[in-house]
Amino acid sequence: MARRKGARMFKFAVGFAGGIGLFSGAVALSNTVEDSARLTVLKNFTSRAFAATVTSPNDTISRTRRNGVHTPPMVQWDFNWDKREPESLVRIDQTDNGKPSKEDLKSLKPTATRHLFLIRHGHYFTAGINDPERKLTPKGCKQAQLTGQRLAELNHPYTVLYNSTMTRAIETSDIIAKHLPEVPREECSMLREGAPILPEPPVGHWKPELKQFYEDGARIEAAFRKYFHRADVEQETDSYDVLVCHANVIRYFVCRALQFPPEAWLRMSLHHGSITWLSVRPSGRVALRTLGDSGHIPPEELSVS
Repeated sequence: MARRKGARMFKFAVGFAGGIGLFSGAVALSNTVEDSARLTVLKNFTSRAFAATVTSPNDTISRTRRNGVHTPPMVQWDFNWDKREPESLVRIDQTDNGKPSKEDLKSLKPTATRHLFLIRHGHYFTAGINDPERKLTPKGCKQAQLTGQRLAELNHPYTVLYNSTMTRAIETSDIIAKHLPEVPREECSMLREGAPILPEPPVGHWKPELKQFYEDGARIEAAFRKYFHRADVEQETDSYDVLVCHANVIRYFVCRALQFPPEAWLRMSLHHGSITWLSVRPSGRVALRTLGDSGHIPPEELSVS
């Protein structure tokens, strides 16, 4: 009797253990399938968003190491994003052995850094029917005044002051220019406000027609390519350009300059009169020094829309 009872207990234990093993295996398989699905989605996203990424010899720069194991980045920085990487400027058919010499590359490498200060215009009358009626409010004038003072206090050797041709940007630039009297000015219609690209995720409170994205997107992208690039080889000293423009334009520029998905531009918010500072290094690296800095504006004078 004792033997039969012991045998039954043994079979029960074996069966129970087998059931746990089968359950654990099923869970592990399920997790593996889910992880594989997540990885597939992630790969599809990165390949879609960064399909234009191009590698260069600079990709051999040492990466972060964890526990002594090489950990490559998910997406590598495209050093030739502005098509000014020295290797890409050399005509291979004009070299002796099909490879550029060190002297050739050195002669094509810039030494100066380009600094770009992107200023959002001041608060304006949003009820205006057309652009001339969308002038700065008294608060917007105060914001522009404080931004001009801040730029003057930073005391950089500013190279040029650009502004969009929209009324609120022109008026903001006029006020800032009083604090930077020695800086030459230029207007640029490419910096006008618009719809750069369909945002992701989409929002319900702002839905321009698709044709507006089609028209504005090309213009704003062209503006990015005009202003964002490394310095020319002939430029000997660092430059400091100020661009007075608009929130959508600035946010799109930031995403493109940092090689983030441009669809992410609407995930940021900028105060009126805020300062966004980016630096383009001779190597092609881009640094975001400040994003929407508005510390120079008192809390009671801050506004977003």
